[in-house]
Order: sequence, then C-alpha cells, then structure tokens
Amino acid sequence: MARGPAFVTAVGALAALMVGASAPSPFYPVLQSQIGFSAGTMTTIFGVYAMTLLVTLLVTGSLSDHIGRRPVLATGFVVLAASTLGFWHADDVTTLLVSRAVQGIAAGLLMSTVSAAAVDLEPSTRPGLAATVNGVTPMAGLAVGALVAGAAIDWSPDALPLVFGALTAAYLLLALVTLALPETSPRHGGWVRSLRPQVGIPVTARKAFNLSAPALVAGWATGGLYLSLGAPLVASLGGRDHVAQGAAVALLTGAGGLSSYLARRRSARTVTLYGTTMLALGTALTLVALNLESLVGFLLAVVVAGSGFGTSFLGIMRSVTPTVGPDQRGELFSSVFVVSYLAFGLPAVAAGFVVPHLGLEATATGYGVAVAVLSAAAALLRRFTTRD
Repeated sequence: MARGPAFVTAVGALAALMVGASAPSPFYPVLQSQIGFSAGTMTTIFGVYAMTLLVTLLVTGSLSDHIGRRPVLATGFVVLAASTLGFWHADDVTTLLVSRAVQGIAAGLLMSTVSAAAVDLEPSTRPGLAATVNGVTPMAGLAVGALVAGAAIDWSPDALPLVFGALTAAYLLLALVTLALPETSPRHGGWVRSLRPQVGIPVTARKAFNLSAPALVAGWATGGLYLSLGAPLVASLGGRDHVAQGAAVALLTGAGGLSSYLARRRSARTVTLYGTTMLALGTALTLVALNLESLVGFLLAVVVAGSGFGTSFLGIMRSVTPTVGPDQRGELFSSVFVVSYLAFGLPAVAAGFVVPHLGLEATATGYGVAVAVLSAAAALLRRFTTRD
C-alpha cells in the first residue's frame, strides 16, 4: 500500500476505534430498562472499559515498537470485533461487563499503536499533520458514534444489530486491511521485557509531557463527566429522545474536533491555554444550566466545554509528538493515554457509586466543581510557564 493511502487508512482506523468507544453510551438507558440495573452498575459498565484499557496499555503500550505495528493493529481489531459482537447479543449485566472489558483490552492494544502508525505514515510534504489528526480524529469519532447510535435507537426497531453488526463487520475488515499497511516499526529484541507493566516516558519527551499532564487530566476528566452522566442529565432536563441524550456526547466531541481543526495553525502553548480556559468556563456554565434547569443552556455549555476538550488535547499532542523518534512513539502515546483514561475513568466510576446516595444533580455538581477548578489550575499553570 502506498504511503498516502496508508496514512488515510491509519486515520480511518483511529476514527473507527473511537466510534465504537462512544456508540454504547446511548444504549445504556435502554438496556437498563430492559435488563434492570442501577445507576452505579451503569457507570461500572462505563468504567470497566477505561480500567481494562489502562491495564492493557500498561502491559502492551510499547509492544508495537518491538514487534511491528501491523500485527498489533490486526489483533486489536479482531478483539474489538469480538466486543461489539458481545454488545449485539447482550441480554444481561454480565455480558455487558465482559463486552465492555474486552473492548477496553482491544482499545488498549490499538490506541497508542494506531496513533504511532499515523505519525509514522505522515506525508513528508505535510509536517505536523499527524499531530493535528491525532488530536482531531478521536473527537470526531466519539461524536459520530454517539450521534449515530442515538439516532438508530429512535428511528429503527433493530438498532442494536444495526449499530453493532455494522461495527463488527467494519472491525473485521480493518483487521485485514491493516495487514496491508507498510511496516514502519521493524522487529527488534526486548518485546518480552516490554510486557512488564510500566509507564515509560522517553527522556526527550519528559519536559513536554510533564508540562502537558495537568491539561491532559483536566480535559479527560471533563470528557468522563459528560460521557458518563451526560445522557441521564439531558433526560433529567427534559430531553427524552435518544438523539438528544446522545447529543451531549456528540456536541462535546464534535465541538472539540471542529475547534481543534480551526486552531491547527496556532502554537501548542496557545492552543492548550485556550483549551484549558474553555474547559473551566464550559464546566462552570454547565453547573449554571443545571441550577436553572435549562436543557438549551446545558447543551450550549457542553459546546463551550467541548471546544476546550478538543483544543487542549490537540495542544498536548502537538507538544509531545515531535520529541521522540519512531522507535519510541508507541511508548510515548501509551503514557499519554494511560494518564488520559485514568482521568477519564476513575472519577466516572466514583460518581456512579455516589449517585444513589446524593442524587444525579448533586453528584454532577460536585464532579463539575472539581473539574472546573482543575481546568482553571491547568490554564494558570500553562499561562505562567515558558513558551514552547
């Protein structure tokens, strides 16, 4: 496969991965009513994905640096197809938990590898394109997954097989297509040693990574807030159809993707500073909208927060990507996503256990205040650091 089509394939694979990550979210309230489980169980189903993803990243995050990108990508998409097949036929909580756990394993295999492959295959005439794509594409994929799944539930009586059957077929096809990609990470020794659980940050990337970490945590904690509690919050404000409930995720990530694209020519520092500021502002506006019981205000606030979510991640990717060579990219991106999904998953799981005791709105308010403070602190830290 030529380099140009190979780059497009890598980007498409990343988008497909993220579509599958958000597609289950609109189905949770439906499955909750059909199967019967608590709000705590719902966020546990959500959170087990993040936790298994993290464990897999810790074990296999740099594996593709040693054995090559293609075998890891192909294996990851086969495992991902198994997870969507499980969702397709889920009829109890155990099946949902297992399917989400398997999806986390697949995403852990794929996340750092497909991001590294996109950088490896970047067109030589477009330097910096891969960093932009790695920032924009996950947001776009998450938006499409949530919106299409929500629309399918409202408009089709066979939404479950329609969405997850299509994803299963797409992932099996990608498993085959990725085997045709040019191998950009030749095999070399040490792959067994690389399986020891660890978070490795290459020496050349440590300064940029440490500077970016607070913004990374703030952004993905915001994402966890909306992806775990967004649909029930929209429902509590009067948004009864599933398109409206999926819109919370779609607006967050769609605004993130669009803002990232528009900001692609700005410096990494400027983009990250803007992003963390909008995260704080958008989350604060969300709390105001909840207090006023305004669905329109809530969705507008989500757009503001989404603009910050996307641009803060873009700024981080542009800061850290140029700091390493091809043989360390899997390791670096693994570390980026370990921090991201810790911030994404742990607060959401905790919120799920708190909701039955404090209620949905009180839990969302406490979570939102914490995120707003964290985002503001990340913005101030970036504001008073040396320019990059």
